Amino acid sequence: MDQVKIGKFICECRKKQKLTQSELADKLNITDRAVSKWENGRSMPDSSLMLELCSILKISVNDLLSGEVILMNNYNEKHEQVLLEIVKQKEEYDKKMLFLEYVIGILSAIILLGFTSIAAYFQMDVWVRIVLIVSGFVISIIGFLCAVRLEQVAGYYECGKCGHKYVPTYKAVNLAPHMGRTRYLKCPECGKRSWNKKTISK
Repeated sequence: MDQVKIGKFICECRKKQKLTQSELADKLNITDRAVSKWENGRSMPDSSLMLELCSILKISVNDLLSGEVILMNNYNEKHEQVLLEIVKQKEEYDKKMLFLEYVIGILSAIILLGFTSIAAYFQMDVWVRIVLIVSGFVISIIGFLCAVRLEQVAGYYECGKCGHKYVPTYKAVNLAPHMGRTRYLKCPECGKRSWNKKTISK
């Protein structure tokens, strides 16, 4: 989606309805600064506001996401383009999340090894040594839990039995035996346990 194009379209539609940025913001219970950011292409309206925004501007959600009024003869084609663009953006976002998972995991391991190495090889009071070791474990555990959360929400797990793709609960992912990003999970579709691999696309 072209944020700049969508922003200009919001501005045009707002002016057609004879509304100022401040008046539109008041109707949506947001700040006029948020409306300004939309119109300058610096951000997108939150999904929770889209229906109300479209109602005020007298356009469809598809018009909004396309950045133009869609004629009926082009409606299906434009609708498909918008959906494909949303799917593409989600896949790119999920790839970034999975990369971030690796970074957090590696940093957590480095912190744990670093703190325990300092505690083991440098001379210091016993209480300082204990604090270092405990701090290293606490920070690394928090990091690993965050990394698992990123893995859980990014993309899907594909059942090894029936091929169904789904997003399991955080608890299920956290407690599941795993090899890298492949986890032993129960599929909600077929009800069987198998090694489910992580996949980006559905």
